Amino acid sequence: MSNTLWEPSSSQVAATEVHALCTELGLDGFGELHRWSTEDADRFWSLVWERYGLIGDRSGPVVEHGTVFREARFFPDAKLNVAENLLTPKTVNPDAHIALTFSNETGRVSQWSLSELEQRVSILQQAMRRAGVGVGDVVAAWLPNLPDTLAIFLAANSLGAIFTSSSPDFGANGVVDRFGQLDPKLLFATDAYLYANKTHSTLDRLAEIVERIPAIERTIVVPYLHGDVSAPNTETLTTFIEGLAASDVTYERVDADHPMFVLFSSGTTGTPKAIVHRCGGVLLKLVSEHRIHCDIGPGDRVFYFTTAGWMMWNWLAIVLQAEATLILYDGSPFHPGPEVVWDLADREQPTLLGISAKYVDALNKAGFHPADSHALDSIRTICSTGSTLVHESFAFLYEHVKSDVHVASMSGGTDLCGCLVAGDPTSAVVAGEIQAPAIGLDIAVVDDDGNRLAVGEQGELVCASPFPSIPLRFVGDDDNARFDASYFERFAGLWHQGDFAEWSEGGGMIISGRSDATLNPGGVRIGTAEIYRQVEQLDEIEEGLVIGQSWDNDTRVVLFVRLAQGAVLDDELVAKVKSTIRTGASPRHVPAKVVEVADIPRTRSGKISELAVRDIVEGRPVKNTEALANPEALELFANRPELQS
Repeated sequence: MSNTLWEPSSSQVAATEVHALCTELGLDGFGELHRWSTEDADRFWSLVWERYGLIGDRSGPVVEHGTVFREARFFPDAKLNVAENLLTPKTVNPDAHIALTFSNETGRVSQWSLSELEQRVSILQQAMRRAGVGVGDVVAAWLPNLPDTLAIFLAANSLGAIFTSSSPDFGANGVVDRFGQLDPKLLFATDAYLYANKTHSTLDRLAEIVERIPAIERTIVVPYLHGDVSAPNTETLTTFIEGLAASDVTYERVDADHPMFVLFSSGTTGTPKAIVHRCGGVLLKLVSEHRIHCDIGPGDRVFYFTTAGWMMWNWLAIVLQAEATLILYDGSPFHPGPEVVWDLADREQPTLLGISAKYVDALNKAGFHPADSHALDSIRTICSTGSTLVHESFAFLYEHVKSDVHVASMSGGTDLCGCLVAGDPTSAVVAGEIQAPAIGLDIAVVDDDGNRLAVGEQGELVCASPFPSIPLRFVGDDDNARFDASYFERFAGLWHQGDFAEWSEGGGMIISGRSDATLNPGGVRIGTAEIYRQVEQLDEIEEGLVIGQSWDNDTRVVLFVRLAQGAVLDDELVAKVKSTIRTGASPRHVPAKVVEVADIPRTRSGKISELAVRDIVEGRPVKNTEALANPEALELFANRPELQS
């Protein structure tokens, strides 16, 4: 039976930006377009700048190659400002164009036109300038996914300042571990946040954070749920902007390599890496993704379920460059029920809807079928990221959400603030596969010696060509030792992503899990995703987590399971689990141990934390539990008697 779930019609293909580019360049489809984009990088990235109307002072070379991969620079002589590129209308009327809508669990709260957003940015820019913020200063935001969060980013960026954000569900230690590395001049924080109909106050934690980061000169509380309130040594937003009126926003144009964002790694193996991203590089990379892979343009409406602490918030913010409308949401995707996201979709009419693989799996497990109760007429593209989208989740989206939609699974990460592999709106969607390599990036799968592997051979996912959003540096890594160890130590001259992958016969990519979490029983390397796919089909199991445990001079596969209500992990269910995995994957994937746990630890972006569990099982400390949404779950894996024999 074919795994092809959707093929675009000729009219759908003809309407895409991919088709327009291929027609103008005389190329036959996305494959040729991608090959051209990597073989003639100067011409391709120049086309991105010119075709999509980037604003700035451009001169000199397009790509300047250094002596090593990380030294490559794109438009090294250019001057630009990202906020100017996001706020300057090219084809829309700024008074009529809706820049954003904002909803939370109570429904729609507000919407701002582009003019209203610019006015808010103007007032914040003036207030920041009055507070002494200038080029290179750091402005931090501990805020929900609010319109003001976006306006604060744009105001900081307009001044040449560096922006960083974290969601308010982080504890004081998590915020200090992140923002404390950066010495922010200003901290914007919320009074409270809303989740599952519960209001969570943040003011006590805020007072502790301010006390522990002495570099903060002023802390501004942005009202959300309690009105104009403050904590010790803070002020309200009303006070901060007092006496100011909107005027024209001014833009400080900076080098393309000037820092724009600082993002933080979400791993559990140490203090979060503070990853500095460059203005021009991130803008170029995300514009190419939005316009070409996601087919976003003027008039589109884009929703991505994210917090301000996940890189998808930064990804979403740059969509303003395409003159699309941002649909912002704050709250739980399952309160008051699983219909929340789909109610929003019918109300706000997104053309692109972005979710996570974990969310799709949760919908499936809940038995909720959006197509039965919602129109969803506007949705043209559904993007999914965060972890691998398995075959059954692809099928669920087509059977129970929308049959004529382009499902675009994507993979990349915080490290590059973008994708290495992504969707192609002109080609078939095949269950379990990501459709295409990212435009402009020479993506490969290699063996342990760095040699390219053929179709169907599993190996390491790498990028062989420099790309614009290579991070500028890590904070506190003056000699680039941590930087090089993270990306280039494994394979000289290749960006190493850390995913275990293979090319499919149709040119798509199958990712089998993180390569640092791959299993190696009997010296045979296998990916964890293949086990998860089988386990998730069992009604008795809500979710699983698999690791390799060192045992008897080898590695054995251990599967932890969280059971569905009423299920019992008896010998019969263990046998069923093993049989399902043996039949659906292979005998070498079958776990030596199946162990019940009450909860599975996850990062705040929803990824299963296999490495943290492996460390606990092996008796090693987990150094960054603040990266986890539920760190208390780790205690469930320590000193398990089942793993002692």
